[in-house]
Amino acid sequence: MNGVMEIRDHLLDELELSVRTSQALIMRIKPEEWDWRPAENMRSLLELVHHLVAIPASDLAILQEKTQPEVEAVENGARDITDPHALSQRLRANCDALRQYILSLDEDELLHKATKAFYLDHGTVQIRWLIEIVTHSFHHRSQLYNYLKQLGHELSFFMLYG
Repeated sequence: MNGVMEIRDHLLDELELSVRTSQALIMRIKPEEWDWRPAENMRSLLELVHHLVAIPASDLAILQEKTQPEVEAVENGARDITDPHALSQRLRANCDALRQYILSLDEDELLHKATKAFYLDHGTVQIRWLIEIVTHSFHHRSQLYNYLKQLGHELSFFMLYG
């Protein structure tokens, strides 16, 4: 395997870590906690989890040049779900779909195929989209961890790496 594909696989492994540890955090949420928000100008716990769950699917739609309404439909696809198990499963399915797409790309496509998001005036190559998706996922996983800590959940920093 060449270096490009090894880097792709490392990025996918990191995304998997983010998903697996996010699922573990989601499974700790109690029904009465969904409406909690740390400040009035921030997302509620439920809004945060819905966004986190949608990241692989909505970012996949963006990198595939879907329209704004199509991306918004994907982003809101789990809006009515409040069951932690169902949300965890949706995150897994969304990640698996993204992984399948990324694995379908050859080296040239990963490095040179540029696609344009509806909100940008320039294209971005697929490998950079993958980097963005990984960092985006970790950003919101960190928010979820902090929300749960503020709610009094017993969490260990080490659970983020296992």
